Amino acid sequence: MAIVVEHDKRRHDILERSLDVFATEGYEDTTFQKIADSCGITRTTLYIYFDNKKEIFVGSLKQILIAMELDLKAIIEDETLSAHDALSKMVNLIIDYCEQNLKLFNVLHSYLLGLKKANENPQKKIHRRIIRLRHLLSTVIIRGIDSGEFKSDLNVHSVVELIYILVESSIFRIAVLESKDLSEVRKAVAPAIDGLLKN
Repeated sequence: MAIVVEHDKRRHDILERSLDVFATEGYEDTTFQKIADSCGITRTTLYIYFDNKKEIFVGSLKQILIAMELDLKAIIEDETLSAHDALSKMVNLIIDYCEQNLKLFNVLHSYLLGLKKANENPQKKIHRRIIRLRHLLSTVIIRGIDSGEFKSDLNVHSVVELIYILVESSIFRIAVLESKDLSEVRKAVAPAIDGLLKN
């Protein structure tokens, strides 16, 4: 059992450290050797944990999404929060994660362009990664409708899409515009969520 725990811890550490390499070198110029060097291990040892740099990059992204998902679930499970407050907290938490992971999102843009050049569908890959996020947002919106806090005629899918557009805007500002200030996105969140409330 201790060997499995140590293996998982090492994988986690590699994923954490590789982000700095991707951020410094860019996705294209990051090599297995550079990642191994930053982790203080040999390239051969790195192959024990990962098959290629794409797997490491996707693993880094997945690790962040899992951590965010756990934080979002904690908000949903907090019964002291109204649906409005829970949804507001959730969207702001997602924006926080975007700000805290600037390094990852700076590299994400070039990674997605690389997928497109390789005739892979970036939208399909992203959709697969964020389907649980959409489900968590839907859960709170449905709770708000069922409790009478939100308008009864809301289209849950459309509301989730609106929130997702705000999240995409955050990622675009970070990845493409290299912005570190998402205050304008945050300002747009409050009226969007307030608009769901029953009059």
